[in-house]
Amino acid sequence: MANNETANEQAIANMYAAMRSEINQLYSKITELEMEVSEHALVIGAIQPLDPSRRCYRMVGGVLVERTIREVLPAVQRNREGLQEVIARLNEALERKKREVAEFEAKYKIKIKRGPDGNEAKDEGETREGSAQGVLVGPAGGGQEP
Repeated sequence: MANNETANEQAIANMYAAMRSEINQLYSKITELEMEVSEHALVIGAIQPLDPSRRCYRMVGGVLVERTIREVLPAVQRNREGLQEVIARLNEALERKKREVAEFEAKYKIKIKRGPDGNEAKDEGETREGSAQGVLVGPAGGGQEP
């Protein structure tokens, strides 16, 4: 019977890991799309004040095509709005998945060990990946002090 309980615990752990992985994938996709939205906003900000008859170029299916700002600006704005809608749907899915994980944790009495910094504690044998995130780097060639 102990072997059956171990197998059951392993199945629960695998399901939990898969759910956590889905949450991480949703976070990654949302972040990626938010970066695209900000790029669209930069393009809109750059071309909006220009003459609508001015020539500009747009990448369409891997091909660079010549258009006017009058043609491109509405398309870029529609793309940005579409991306924002997708982000909103992904955020809703993320919230549903978070609730699902919380219910799963409560049902199976899963406790996550937290470190002193509030993040999940790592086992001693595990290496800590991503510890270099958030590093600021100065401008290129800026290694010399004035």
